[in-house]
Amino acid sequence: MTNNQNSVLATRAALLCGAAALVASAPAMAQDSQTRIETDAVAAEQADRAIIVTGTRQADRSAADTVAPVDIVSTAELNNQADSDIGNVLRVSVPSFNVGTQPISDAATLVRPANLRGLSPDNTLVLVNGKRQHRAAVIAFLGGGISDGSQGPDISVIPSIAIKQLEVLRDGASSQYGSDAIAGVLNFILKDSPDGGTVSAQWGETYEGDGDKYTIAANVGIPVTAAGFLNLSAEYGESDATVRSVQRDDAAALIAAGNTAVADPAQIWGQPNVNDDMKFFANFGLELSPAIELYAFGNYAERNVDGGFFFRNPTNRGGVYAGPFVDPATGAPLAEEDGGVASVLVGDLSIDTAGDCPAGIPLTQGGLIPDPTILAQVSADANCFSFVELFPGGFTPRFGGDIEDYSAAVGIRGQLFNALDFDLSYRHGRNKSSFSIRNTVNASLGPNTPTEFNPGGYSQTENVVNLDLGYNLALGEGSVYIAAGAEYRDEEFGITAGDPASFELGPLAQPSAAYPTGQGFSTSSNGFPGFATNSAGTSKEDNKAAYIDIEADLIDALTLQGAVRYEDTKSFGDTVTWKLGGLFKLSDAWRLRGTYSTGFHVPTAGQANVINVTTQFSNGELQDEGTFPLFSPAGLIASDYIADTVANGGLGLDRPTLGPEKADSFTLGVAGDMGDFSVTLDYFNIKLKDRISRSSTIDFPAALCYLANREGVANNCTDTFTPAPAELLTQLDGAGVIDRNDFTGFEDLVAFTFFNNDFDTRTQGLDFVANARLYPIEGGTTRATLAINYTETEVTDVGETISATRVRQLEESLPKWKGFLNITHEQGRLRGLLRANYFGSYYEAHLEDSTLPIDASAELTFDAELGYEVIDGLELAVGAQNMFDNYPTLNPYSGIVGAKYGERSPFGFNGGSYYLRARFQW
Repeated sequence: MTNNQNSVLATRAALLCGAAALVASAPAMAQDSQTRIETDAVAAEQADRAIIVTGTRQADRSAADTVAPVDIVSTAELNNQADSDIGNVLRVSVPSFNVGTQPISDAATLVRPANLRGLSPDNTLVLVNGKRQHRAAVIAFLGGGISDGSQGPDISVIPSIAIKQLEVLRDGASSQYGSDAIAGVLNFILKDSPDGGTVSAQWGETYEGDGDKYTIAANVGIPVTAAGFLNLSAEYGESDATVRSVQRDDAAALIAAGNTAVADPAQIWGQPNVNDDMKFFANFGLELSPAIELYAFGNYAERNVDGGFFFRNPTNRGGVYAGPFVDPATGAPLAEEDGGVASVLVGDLSIDTAGDCPAGIPLTQGGLIPDPTILAQVSADANCFSFVELFPGGFTPRFGGDIEDYSAAVGIRGQLFNALDFDLSYRHGRNKSSFSIRNTVNASLGPNTPTEFNPGGYSQTENVVNLDLGYNLALGEGSVYIAAGAEYRDEEFGITAGDPASFELGPLAQPSAAYPTGQGFSTSSNGFPGFATNSAGTSKEDNKAAYIDIEADLIDALTLQGAVRYEDTKSFGDTVTWKLGGLFKLSDAWRLRGTYSTGFHVPTAGQANVINVTTQFSNGELQDEGTFPLFSPAGLIASDYIADTVANGGLGLDRPTLGPEKADSFTLGVAGDMGDFSVTLDYFNIKLKDRISRSSTIDFPAALCYLANREGVANNCTDTFTPAPAELLTQLDGAGVIDRNDFTGFEDLVAFTFFNNDFDTRTQGLDFVANARLYPIEGGTTRATLAINYTETEVTDVGETISATRVRQLEESLPKWKGFLNITHEQGRLRGLLRANYFGSYYEAHLEDSTLPIDASAELTFDAELGYEVIDGLELAVGAQNMFDNYPTLNPYSGIVGAKYGERSPFGFNGGSYYLRARFQW
């Protein structure tokens, strides 16, 4: 960070802390002189006996008495971490939760997809104070197999300091909460104290000396009359990028040949820069009467993310540098078999008098260095241009964007007639991503190209109205709690067009005498083409639901639960889901529990309607791949192409469809308490049918050739030659088969995909959790938690548009075994933490290529923290994450694109880091 940035950030941080202190001062001074400090021991004690609200409609149910397993993560555990990002925190707090670093993953770098129990991110329902959180606008097109095409919520907008406790329901709950609750439910319960507060400041960096990170956070409770509260939380921070790269082989060869403009390393692999990461949450409650409460909560968050992309080699990047075979003496076109050599592409800017420029600058020294004589000739001629003049060492785009997220919820709840519980609420949420890409070009604009672009963005807006009712019916010595309710939810997914230069077809993309189908330069911003105006717009989806949920405690030893939900969607029909569960107390200490449920996940408005082009590394080179709606003009071409059985290109497969995915889930577990020791063991089995995902890639030019042949359009397609998409699109448009404008921005596509339902899976495993409270030293308390998760996924029905690589990614790209042993100790003013984290072996298809397998070994990492309360309320702490500096398995193919380690490591690839924290509580 620059000195100017540091001064700005310091000012913002000071303002944040000052505001929090001013807001806190009034209630703090009004308190008794007794200091109110919530120690880790107290927080853990509260978590043990906490009443939970997830998976049950009753108001007095504890985690120990639920028919399905519910884990509680306390505020102390969430805040005593090296990382403030809630995804990274949960990675070492919830064994079945996984989230990766996403170094080069297009928009997935901005909003990292997370997996619970081995399933897609949008198979987990996220709640805040029991209300559905809206989705992120970002769709993870590059999600490492499991997350490809997912659109889940962005939990990173939740500051950990705002959370009272996190409840993790490890069970299917679609019949209780609706679409998405297949893998489970994460319910973030916000702090609701009317007084007290916390101010925290933390700084850290990696052992390598990069990745500097700081966070300043504050929480304050304010009384609102004697019957209400306003609890405010804020966090501000930044995180610098890391570099875990080696020099690419091709870049090293260029440098060795004398190209001094090539960067070292040419391509950056590491975590991205996260700038101006601001998060704010407010939680409000007010008793209107002894039986009625008004409540509200909401958030605002924003951040800027800036990450790396793939290196563009100055000798062979298609559409920018790669030219035809030419005469080594003149640069005129000459076939390879006649002695022609590879060249750097030259554009003729005198469009009307084309042919004055060499077709290419011959590459000498084994195809590594442009011929200096002809390069000088091109540079001296104002009508001729080559990108080696602008970027002689190639270029590596930087991709990122701004994320903005906000929501507001308001409701009223309580009890009517001393018997009928009710909760009426409305929630509005919006997430917006505005993309940016720099250090790149729109090659078709030649020397007039900008090097920074705004390619447009996505937005996701949701509105939810809920009415929940409940009545407790006494039956003899037992009771039955009957809950019923209704929900209306709508969502809108929007695409914003980019600036014109980000999708423009410049003059060097137009036909010329030398290039009848164009001059060979690619259109749009290289790396992430902008959304053209024909792609912009909004798509809407809504659904209506009604449910009934019954819990019965007919005898002391037995609790039964049943739920049925009807849900009707605008575009994908209706469905009924249900759940049956029971808990039987074998004794005062041991309980047997189990559930069976059905579930579903409806395609989002984004998944059904998104248009996107991304640059993917495939078959040893970069290529542009598009994603289209299944029912768009391009999607219909794909549908016909893969389903038609005619000899000319038809693949004879089933016509793709897009609809809901459906699940059947089964859990069975045992839980026991023995004094200061408790243990749970739960088995789960989730069968998921017709999973929603992106298809494997389809050859775009081949599909266009198929369409041209089918419609009898004159074209030059042969078994050995396929014209460029731009030429085919022009021919098809001229024949009236398509509207050329529907394909603006897609002229350089090599392949494309679409969302459909094309495979089934079965995911099963075990969750084991053991807690113990020990007293090794008089006056001190030691707590130990051992949590182990085993998850195995099998693709049980392999579809026709899913590749073998994707199947293996679904089955093996997350570790089957994962767990941690967490030990905390409090002794007076001293507090310590030691945690061992185990990550099992896993598979990575490097660059999504099955010929580049990484079979990564299991790793054991350790975290430690030591805190001391120097004066009442003020604690200083020092800690280390991955303190023995473990790294994942070395990438055996690191020379291809410079990645020293695989990018899918479940614990990252930054190595060890340390941090310092000061925290004041009152």
